[in-house]
Amino acid sequence: MPFWKKIFVWGGLALSLYIALSYHFIYFGSSNIKILKKSELTLSYTFFSAQGKSNRIILAIDPLREDGIADILVEVGRMSEEQKDTLLEMYEENSN
Repeated sequence: MPFWKKIFVWGGLALSLYIALSYHFIYFGSSNIKILKKSELTLSYTFFSAQGKSNRIILAIDPLREDGIADILVEVGRMSEEQKDTLLEMYEENSN
């Protein structure tokens, strides 16, 4: 394989790893996938299925809650702004 092709392949692999470290890919069912930026580079919860899980269970996951999954739950119609505020206040009180 020529040198430039090796660079292209390794560059593609590095880019794929960086994307996996930088974003959450959240599956809501029926080809509804949302992308959420991570607050730090990590592989935790890179791929997450919200299908069949309650909002309370989803928001109980600290990395997802801290990165803003509540806004996505409102966006896809899984909960209202009022429900979001109530649940986030509950987790904020529990962390103190």
